[in-house]
Amino acid sequence: MEFKSEQIINEIINRKEDLIELTQNLIKIPTLNPPGDNYLEICEFLKSRMELSGFNSKLMRAFDTPGDSDKHPRWNLICSRNGGVKGKTVHFNGHTDVVETGKDWTLDPFEGKLIDGFIYGRGACDMKGGIAASIIAAESFISLYPKYPGSIEFSFTADEETGGYGGVAYLANQGLFSPSKVNNVIIPEPLNKDRICLGHRGVWWAEIETFGKIAHGSMPFLGDSAIRHMGEILKEFEDKLYPKLEKIKTKMPVVPDGAKTSTLNINSIHGGEVDHPDDFNGYPAAIVADSCRIIIDRRFLIEENLQNVKKDIYDLLDSIKEKRKNFSYSIRDLHEVIPTMADKNSNLVNQLSNSIRKIIGVDPDYVISPGTYDQKHIERIGKLKNCVAYGPGILDLAHQPDEYIGVEDMLDSAKVMAVSLSELLK
Repeated sequence: MEFKSEQIINEIINRKEDLIELTQNLIKIPTLNPPGDNYLEICEFLKSRMELSGFNSKLMRAFDTPGDSDKHPRWNLICSRNGGVKGKTVHFNGHTDVVETGKDWTLDPFEGKLIDGFIYGRGACDMKGGIAASIIAAESFISLYPKYPGSIEFSFTADEETGGYGGVAYLANQGLFSPSKVNNVIIPEPLNKDRICLGHRGVWWAEIETFGKIAHGSMPFLGDSAIRHMGEILKEFEDKLYPKLEKIKTKMPVVPDGAKTSTLNINSIHGGEVDHPDDFNGYPAAIVADSCRIIIDRRFLIEENLQNVKKDIYDLLDSIKEKRKNFSYSIRDLHEVIPTMADKNSNLVNQLSNSIRKIIGVDPDYVISPGTYDQKHIERIGKLKNCVAYGPGILDLAHQPDEYIGVEDMLDSAKVMAVSLSELLK
């Protein structure tokens, strides 16, 4: 069977209105995470859609994963279609969850309004536009070449925004991303239509807690403030750790440039009296805090070792303990991911690159994401190296108010994915 790029491209152009409508319909399902709303609804919508093109589909709930409950079950959808001829398997993965809307929207975040060639809404960019583009790519390809070699697969998964443990990690543990079953995975995250994302930096999340002694706030000398102890940690971060991290550079093509160094973010801090309900209008109690906690988000580079990343923190805390009276602390690991980077010279990257040159007319950029995404589970648990992110949208718009995606960007990305299928399935 001879594949003709021009036919595939024209087929996708003819499906422009369908692409717009599909993206809008996905945005209209508010899959906010946390807590994890409407996962089943969006999976059932996609199930009906995929079955029209001959895909076999299966709903899978990730029981007992973080966040899973009867009120907010973690539902995922797996779809596959075999072309009837021996070949390879190409798998598209897209997460269905979106983050909270936040403030400052000028449009309804779940209307999916089309204005001057851009579709607005929470998840438009990250990543319902990418999901829609990959579906249109596959449907266009299948309509022209129903008896293609190999298999085309999709997974529509939960919880990427909170780590992916109820989505891709769960499916990977079920063996769905085994190299014996899947040859290539494309994740249409919003990284610009002329970029191929090879991987991401590493991450270590941890909770640091300092301890003190409770006492009356009018007599703090009878207690021991855990918040003051935490203040010493923050001071040492500023004076010693941040300057050290700024000197650690990477050869990984991380974007933006600021992420080419190691970074540390303090996600939250809490000490002393517990938070009260929103309707509480009384005064706080006069107490000395006997506990203070921070959550740290340490992003590290492929040149670094996770053990040494942790050692930097432990060494700093132990140095404080040696010089500060009554200082004690604990560290609780929350989450860790090793940096990953796919082979730039792999067949998957080469075919996507060729398609970008053909469709968009430029040489692609090869980048590394500053934050992690579900490639981490496909490589770490699934042991599959042939996985990259490629999709429409501008990464900087993700999680922002008035998030949007360009229709032309989706069309171009769909063309790239569809044309790439013709080679990757052989």
